[in-house]
Amino acid sequence: MFPAITDALACSENDNLRSKYVRKLIQSPRPSLNRTSEANIPRTIIQYWDDPDNLPPDVRECIDSWHVLTKGNFRQIVFDDNEARRFIASHFGERHLNAFDHCYHPAMRCDYFRLCYLFVNGGFYVDVDELYQGAGIDHFFENNQLKLQPLCYEVSSDSMIGPSRFIGQLESASDWIFYFNNNPVITPAKHPVIGMALKRATALLTNSKAQLEIQSTTGPGNLTASVVYYFLSHKEIKPDDHLFIISDWDRFSISRWPLSYRNDSRNWRIGAKFSEKKGRIKHDVNEPF
Repeated sequence: MFPAITDALACSENDNLRSKYVRKLIQSPRPSLNRTSEANIPRTIIQYWDDPDNLPPDVRECIDSWHVLTKGNFRQIVFDDNEARRFIASHFGERHLNAFDHCYHPAMRCDYFRLCYLFVNGGFYVDVDELYQGAGIDHFFENNQLKLQPLCYEVSSDSMIGPSRFIGQLESASDWIFYFNNNPVITPAKHPVIGMALKRATALLTNSKAQLEIQSTTGPGNLTASVVYYFLSHKEIKPDDHLFIISDWDRFSISRWPLSYRNDSRNWRIGAKFSEKKGRIKHDVNEPF
Protein backbone atom coordinates (compact mmCIF):
# COMPACT_ATOMS: atom_id res chain seq x y z
CA MET A 1 0.00 0.00 0.00
CA PHE A 2 2.88 2.36 0.79
CA PRO A 3 6.32 2.97 -0.76
CA ALA A 4 9.29 0.95 0.39
CA ILE A 5 11.39 2.19 3.30
CA THR A 6 13.74 3.94 0.87
CA ASP A 7 10.78 6.09 -0.20
CA ALA A 8 9.66 7.06 3.29
CA LEU A 9 10.49 10.71 2.62
CA ALA A 10 8.58 10.74 -0.65
CA CYS A 11 5.54 9.26 1.08
CA SER A 12 5.68 11.73 3.96
CA GLU A 13 5.81 14.66 1.54
CA ASN A 14 3.06 13.40 -0.76
CA ASP A 15 -0.43 14.69 0.05
CA ASN A 16 -2.34 11.53 -0.79
CA LEU A 17 0.11 8.95 0.53
CA ARG A 18 0.61 10.86 3.76
CA SER A 19 -3.14 11.08 4.32
CA LYS A 20 -3.60 7.37 3.58
CA TYR A 21 -0.95 6.43 6.10
CA VAL A 22 -2.46 8.66 8.79
CA ARG A 23 -5.88 7.20 8.03
CA LYS A 24 -4.45 3.73 8.59
CA LEU A 25 -3.05 4.80 11.96
CA ILE A 26 -6.28 6.47 13.00
CA GLN A 27 -8.73 3.80 11.86
CA SER A 28 -6.81 0.74 13.02
CA PRO A 29 -7.87 -0.78 16.35
CA ARG A 30 -6.21 1.20 19.11
CA PRO A 31 -4.87 -0.23 22.39
CA SER A 32 -5.77 1.31 25.72
CA LEU A 33 -3.61 3.97 27.31
CA ASN A 34 -1.55 1.93 29.77
CA ARG A 35 0.49 3.10 32.75
CA THR A 36 4.24 2.38 32.77
CA SER A 37 6.79 2.70 35.55
CA GLU A 38 9.15 4.67 33.27
CA ALA A 39 6.68 7.50 32.64
CA ASN A 40 8.47 10.84 32.80
CA ILE A 41 6.38 13.40 30.91
CA PRO A 42 6.56 16.63 32.93
CA ARG A 43 3.20 17.89 34.15
CA THR A 44 3.91 21.30 32.71
CA ILE A 45 1.31 23.21 30.69
CA ILE A 46 3.05 25.30 28.03
CA GLN A 47 1.21 28.10 26.23
CA TYR A 48 2.20 31.05 24.06
CA TRP A 49 1.09 34.59 23.35
CA ASP A 50 3.50 36.83 21.50
CA ASP A 51 2.83 40.13 23.33
CA PRO A 52 1.72 39.89 26.98
CA ASP A 53 0.92 43.62 27.05
CA ASN A 54 -1.77 43.04 24.44
CA LEU A 55 -3.49 39.92 25.70
CA PRO A 56 -7.24 40.04 24.90
CA PRO A 57 -9.55 39.40 27.86
CA ASP A 58 -11.26 36.47 26.13
CA VAL A 59 -7.89 34.80 25.52
CA ARG A 60 -6.95 35.44 29.14
CA GLU A 61 -10.13 33.64 30.16
CA CYS A 62 -9.09 30.59 28.14
CA ILE A 63 -5.60 30.61 29.65
CA ASP A 64 -7.01 30.97 33.15
CA SER A 65 -9.30 27.99 32.66
CA TRP A 66 -6.24 25.71 32.89
CA HIS A 67 -5.01 27.30 36.10
CA VAL A 68 -7.20 24.99 38.18
CA LEU A 69 -4.78 22.17 37.36
CA THR A 70 -1.96 24.00 39.16
CA LYS A 71 -3.82 23.39 42.43
CA GLY A 72 -2.80 19.78 41.92
CA ASN A 73 0.54 18.62 40.53
CA PHE A 74 0.70 20.72 37.35
CA ARG A 75 2.44 23.99 36.64
CA GLN A 76 1.55 26.44 33.90
CA ILE A 77 3.93 28.62 31.85
CA VAL A 78 2.88 31.17 29.23
CA PHE A 79 5.74 32.24 26.95
CA ASP A 80 5.98 35.36 24.79
CA ASP A 81 8.22 36.20 21.83
CA ASN A 82 11.10 37.50 23.94
CA GLU A 83 11.03 34.58 26.37
CA ALA A 84 10.83 32.11 23.49
CA ARG A 85 13.84 33.64 21.79
CA ARG A 86 15.85 33.53 25.03
CA PHE A 87 14.92 29.86 25.49
CA ILE A 88 16.04 28.97 21.97
CA ALA A 89 19.27 30.94 22.41
CA SER A 90 20.08 29.08 25.62
CA HIS A 91 19.36 25.57 24.32
CA PHE A 92 20.16 25.70 20.60
CA GLY A 93 22.56 27.37 18.21
CA GLU A 94 22.46 30.25 15.78
CA ARG A 95 20.70 28.18 13.14
CA HIS A 96 17.62 27.65 15.31
CA LEU A 97 17.56 31.33 16.28
CA ASN A 98 17.73 32.18 12.61
CA ALA A 99 14.82 29.82 11.93
CA PHE A 100 12.76 31.41 14.71
CA ASP A 101 13.51 34.88 13.32
CA HIS A 102 12.31 33.74 9.89
CA CYS A 103 8.88 32.99 11.36
CA TYR A 104 6.97 35.99 10.05
CA HIS A 105 3.78 35.62 12.12
CA PRO A 106 3.18 35.03 15.86
CA ALA A 107 1.38 31.76 15.13
CA MET A 108 4.41 30.51 13.23
CA ARG A 109 6.77 31.49 16.04
CA CYS A 110 4.45 29.70 18.44
CA ASP A 111 4.53 26.58 16.24
CA TYR A 112 8.30 26.60 16.07
CA PHE A 113 8.88 27.39 19.72
CA ARG A 114 6.66 24.58 20.99
CA LEU A 115 8.82 22.09 19.08
CA CYS A 116 11.96 23.58 20.61
CA TYR A 117 10.59 23.56 24.15
CA LEU A 118 8.99 20.11 23.95
CA PHE A 119 12.09 18.51 22.47
CA VAL A 120 14.25 19.89 25.28
CA ASN A 121 11.89 19.49 28.25
CA GLY A 122 8.77 17.58 27.23
CA GLY A 123 5.41 18.51 28.70
CA PHE A 124 1.92 19.47 27.58
CA TYR A 125 1.50 22.19 24.98
CA VAL A 126 -2.01 23.60 24.46
CA ASP A 127 -3.13 26.65 22.46
CA VAL A 128 -4.29 29.77 24.29
CA ASP A 129 -7.68 29.60 22.57
CA GLU A 130 -8.44 26.25 24.21
CA LEU A 131 -10.97 26.32 27.06
CA TYR A 132 -10.46 23.56 29.64
CA GLN A 133 -13.62 21.52 30.28
CA GLY A 134 -12.66 20.07 33.65
CA ALA A 135 -12.11 16.39 32.82
CA GLY A 136 -9.07 14.79 34.41
CA ILE A 137 -5.95 14.55 32.24
CA ASP A 138 -3.56 12.69 34.57
CA HIS A 139 -3.77 9.50 32.52
CA PHE A 140 -2.01 11.20 29.59
CA PHE A 141 1.13 11.45 31.74
CA GLU A 142 1.32 7.84 32.90
CA ASN A 143 3.45 6.58 30.02
CA ASN A 144 5.92 8.03 27.53
CA GLN A 145 3.88 7.87 24.34
CA LEU A 146 3.51 10.99 22.24
CA LYS A 147 -0.14 12.06 22.43
CA LEU A 148 -1.70 13.78 19.40
CA GLN A 149 -5.16 14.72 18.21
CA PRO A 150 -6.22 13.44 14.76
CA LEU A 151 -8.15 15.63 12.34
CA CYS A 152 -10.00 15.07 9.09
CA TYR A 153 -10.80 17.73 6.50
CA GLU A 154 -13.28 17.37 3.62
CA VAL A 155 -12.21 19.26 0.52
CA SER A 156 -15.60 19.38 -1.22
CA SER A 157 -17.39 21.01 1.72
CA ASP A 158 -14.35 22.97 2.94
CA SER A 159 -15.11 21.76 6.46
CA MET A 160 -13.84 19.50 9.19
CA ILE A 161 -15.28 16.03 9.72
CA GLY A 162 -16.29 15.15 13.28
CA PRO A 163 -14.26 12.44 15.03
CA SER A 164 -17.33 10.20 15.48
CA ARG A 165 -17.37 9.78 11.67
CA PHE A 166 -13.70 9.12 10.98
CA ILE A 167 -12.29 7.50 14.14
CA GLY A 168 -12.92 3.79 14.60
CA GLN A 169 -14.81 3.70 11.31
CA LEU A 170 -13.93 2.39 7.89
CA GLU A 171 -15.77 5.23 6.21
CA SER A 172 -13.63 7.54 4.13
CA ALA A 173 -14.58 9.73 1.20
CA SER A 174 -12.05 10.26 -1.57
CA ASP A 175 -11.63 13.93 -0.67
CA TRP A 176 -11.03 13.43 3.04
CA ILE A 177 -7.59 14.50 4.24
CA PHE A 178 -6.32 12.86 7.43
CA TYR A 179 -3.64 14.51 9.52
CA PHE A 180 -2.50 15.28 13.07
CA ASN A 181 -3.00 18.56 14.85
CA ASN A 182 -0.06 20.20 16.62
CA ASN A 183 -2.41 21.09 19.46
CA PRO A 184 -2.43 19.56 21.98
CA VAL A 185 0.98 17.91 22.11
CA ILE A 186 1.83 15.79 25.15
CA THR A 187 5.29 14.26 25.03
CA PRO A 188 8.40 13.29 26.95
CA ALA A 189 11.61 15.16 26.20
CA LYS A 190 13.65 14.08 23.17
CA HIS A 191 10.81 12.21 21.49
CA PRO A 192 12.13 11.34 17.99
CA VAL A 193 8.99 12.54 16.18
CA ILE A 194 9.25 15.97 17.83
CA GLY A 195 12.95 15.97 16.96
CA MET A 196 12.16 15.25 13.33
CA ALA A 197 9.47 17.94 13.22
CA LEU A 198 11.93 20.45 14.66
CA LYS A 199 14.66 19.41 12.22
CA ARG A 200 12.30 19.61 9.23
CA ALA A 201 10.92 23.04 10.18
CA THR A 202 14.42 24.38 10.84
CA ALA A 203 15.67 23.15 7.47
CA LEU A 204 12.76 24.72 5.61
CA LEU A 205 12.99 28.05 7.43
CA THR A 206 16.73 28.41 6.99
CA ASN A 207 17.03 27.10 3.42
CA SER A 208 14.37 29.20 1.75
CA LYS A 209 14.18 32.91 1.03
CA ALA A 210 10.49 32.61 0.23
CA GLN A 211 7.65 33.28 2.66
CA LEU A 212 6.66 29.70 3.37
CA GLU A 213 3.18 28.58 4.35
CA ILE A 214 2.70 28.38 8.10
CA GLN A 215 0.61 25.23 8.22
CA SER A 216 2.99 23.08 6.20
CA THR A 217 6.27 24.57 7.43
CA THR A 218 5.80 24.70 11.19
CA GLY A 219 2.19 23.64 11.86
CA PRO A 220 0.12 20.45 11.58
CA GLY A 221 1.44 19.64 8.10
CA ASN A 222 4.99 19.64 9.43
CA LEU A 223 4.16 17.45 12.41
CA THR A 224 2.14 15.02 10.28
CA ALA A 225 4.94 14.65 7.72
CA SER A 226 7.34 13.92 10.57
CA VAL A 227 5.07 11.26 12.09
CA VAL A 228 4.76 9.51 8.74
CA TYR A 229 8.45 9.74 7.91
CA TYR A 230 9.51 8.44 11.32
CA PHE A 231 7.35 5.33 11.31
CA LEU A 232 7.90 4.48 7.64
CA SER A 233 11.66 4.81 8.03
CA HIS A 234 11.70 2.73 11.25
CA LYS A 235 9.70 -0.34 10.29
CA GLU A 236 11.03 -2.20 13.32
CA ILE A 237 9.09 0.20 15.59
CA LYS A 238 5.41 -0.31 16.28
CA PRO A 239 3.54 3.02 16.14
CA ASP A 240 1.38 1.98 19.11
CA ASP A 241 4.48 1.83 21.29
CA HIS A 242 5.34 5.47 20.64
CA LEU A 243 2.09 7.21 19.67
CA PHE A 244 -1.29 7.50 21.35
CA ILE A 245 -4.12 9.06 19.35
CA ILE A 246 -6.46 11.21 21.44
CA SER A 247 -9.82 10.46 19.86
CA ASP A 248 -11.98 12.46 22.28
CA TRP A 249 -10.13 15.73 22.89
CA ASP A 250 -13.42 17.66 23.09
CA ARG A 251 -14.05 15.95 26.43
CA PHE A 252 -11.09 17.80 27.86
CA SER A 253 -10.98 21.06 25.95
CA ILE A 254 -12.73 23.01 23.22
CA SER A 255 -11.27 25.58 20.88
CA ARG A 256 -13.20 28.73 21.65
CA TRP A 257 -14.69 30.48 18.62
CA PRO A 258 -15.09 33.32 18.00
CA LEU A 259 -12.36 35.19 19.86
CA SER A 260 -11.61 38.87 19.36
CA TYR A 261 -8.16 38.39 17.82
CA ARG A 262 -9.47 36.11 15.07
CA ASN A 263 -10.84 39.11 13.17
CA ASP A 264 -7.53 40.90 12.64
CA SER A 265 -3.94 40.25 11.61
CA ARG A 266 -3.21 38.32 14.82
CA ASN A 267 -5.17 35.48 13.19
CA TRP A 268 -2.54 33.71 11.10
CA ARG A 269 -5.05 32.97 8.33
CA ILE A 270 -5.53 36.71 7.87
CA GLY A 271 -2.10 37.99 8.84
CA ALA A 272 -0.25 35.56 6.62
CA LYS A 273 -2.78 35.97 3.79
CA PHE A 274 -2.85 32.23 3.47
CA SER A 275 -5.85 30.25 2.26
CA GLU A 276 -5.58 27.17 4.43
CA LYS A 277 -5.62 23.75 2.85
CA LYS A 278 -5.73 21.30 5.69
CA GLY A 279 -2.81 18.90 5.80
CA ARG A 280 -1.38 20.00 2.44
CA ILE A 281 2.32 20.59 1.84
CA LYS A 282 3.11 22.92 -1.05
CA HIS A 283 6.88 23.09 -1.11
CA ASP A 284 9.46 20.51 -2.08
CA VAL A 285 11.66 18.61 0.34
CA ASN A 286 14.32 16.80 -1.66
CA GLU A 287 16.40 15.15 1.01
CA PRO A 288 15.85 13.65 4.46
CA PHE A 289 15.46 16.19 7.20
